[in-house]
This record gives sequence, structure tokens and C-alpha cells, in this order.
Amino acid sequence: MSSPSERVTPELLRQWGMPDPGNSKKTRGRVMVVGGSRRSPGAILLAGEAALRVGAGRLGLVVPLSIEAQIGVVIREAAIFALPERAADPIEGQLRDELAAADAVLVGPGFDEPDETRATVEAVADAGVSCLVLDAFGLGVLPDIERARLPRALILNPNEEEAALLLGRDLAEDGDERRIRDLAEIAEGFDAVVNCYGDVVDPTGASWHVPAGGAGLGTSGSGDVLAGAIAGMAARGLAAERAAAWASWAHASAGDRLTEHPGLGFLAGDLARELTPTINAVLRPDELRGA
Repeated sequence: MSSPSERVTPELLRQWGMPDPGNSKKTRGRVMVVGGSRRSPGAILLAGEAALRVGAGRLGLVVPLSIEAQIGVVIREAAIFALPERAADPIEGQLRDELAAADAVLVGPGFDEPDETRATVEAVADAGVSCLVLDAFGLGVLPDIERARLPRALILNPNEEEAALLLGRDLAEDGDERRIRDLAEIAEGFDAVVNCYGDVVDPTGASWHVPAGGAGLGTSGSGDVLAGAIAGMAARGLAAERAAAWASWAHASAGDRLTEHPGLGFLAGDLARELTPTINAVLRPDELRGA
């Protein structure tokens, strides 16, 4: 029988702390987000913004050539890179160097074609990335990729349907003690940290639970914000399991704050912007109370 999950609270997060940000954007970590499509160009923008909102210092967005121009004028803080015209082609030159130098690389938000996604995940991994976060279609292709081809630091951010795909059967319902065992099976099988709706499990079976989040999080783009927050936390230097737990707590708690005010109906973009004050309320509680 698995041990109970450790509850993620503001007290635990303060105990963990956050890596010293230093005095420049270069000391706060570099994130690369790979994704996007003509049908879903906004997903990569939400993920990229979330990575910056949790404190990452530099951001690169890597998108298909067909949407490179429109992405570049939307998020002014990011460097924009185009994927090879054919997904099966290797990533070379400056883009390869940028991926290899990144502290965390997120792949998946906005992708909508499985074969191209698989080829892109493999090409990104072959570029020598140090920490890889997979989300959305990036998760769907994972069973077809050799684990040895991926970096040691691997974080998976599935929803329940994607978790069932990785597990090979339906995921136990929320509140069922089997649920953590199911997620632990995924974590061990893929040698990765897994975050699913506030339950974080590492390959050893250790687990953490985020007791926050509600109906407001069920809005289009919410998962992209969460994935970007995880990548941003990892880029700042947190261990994979702590990056996932910190980001999951911040995402859920930001949703709770917005549900209270202005109320149900907030958008994923609002959620991304709420990450910063939510995190600061944990790290600087006395200052925010006016002490």
C-alpha cells in the first residue's frame, strides 16, 4: 500500500523556498516552448506567458513556419524561432544551440498532428535538452518514443484522458486511493515526474497533493498555463517534483483567487497574470500584509 501524499501548503512551499533569482534575467533561467499550429496559436502564448509570470528570466517560442510571423508580434518579451519546414528534419544551427542551452523545454501546447508532434519531440530531445516538459499532444506520442532518447529530467503534465492513455487503462477517480498508485505506475514506467490535476508523483512513488483548485480552472487554455508554469519553475532551478508541485499549487490557488473575485468566467490569460501575486503571497506574506 502506498504512503499518503504529502499535502502541498504555503508552509511547505516556504520551507522549500525558491532558487535565488540573482540580479539579471540570465540568472532566472531560460525556457523554450515548442508548439502551436494554425488552429491553436494561442496555446503557446499562454504557456510562454505563464513561464515568465512564475519568474523565468528568458523565453523562446518555437513554432511552425506557418505562424512564425503572427506569433512574433503578439508576445514582445519572447525570442521567436521557426521549426524545420518538415517535422522529420533535424533541428540544426542556432535553434539547436538555444534548445541545448535552455534550462527547461516544454513541448506540446497547440500541436494538433500526432506524427509531426512525435518527430518534433524526437528532434528536440536529440538537440540535447537538459529538462523536458511534455503536455497535450506531446504526451500522446510518448509511448512511441524510446525513453533512452529523452533527457533524464522529464516532467509529464497529463489531464485524466492523457493519463489513461499513458496508463493503458482508465485512471482511478479522484479521491480513490488507487489513483496515486495509477499515477505512480506512469511515473515509474516512463521514469518521469507526473502531475495530474494536483497530484504529483515521482518515479520512486513519492507523492504530493494540492488541495486547491475548482471549477474555474475548467476553461480553455488553463492546461497550457499550468504547463508553462511547470517549465518556468523548472527553469528557475527547482527539482522536477518541486517544480511540478509549486506550479500546480500556484495554478490552482490563482484559480481560487479569481473565482472569489471577479468570479467564475475568468479566462486563461487572467490565470497566467494571477500567478505572480499568488506566488508572492507565499514568499512575502508579511510584506503583503503591510508588516
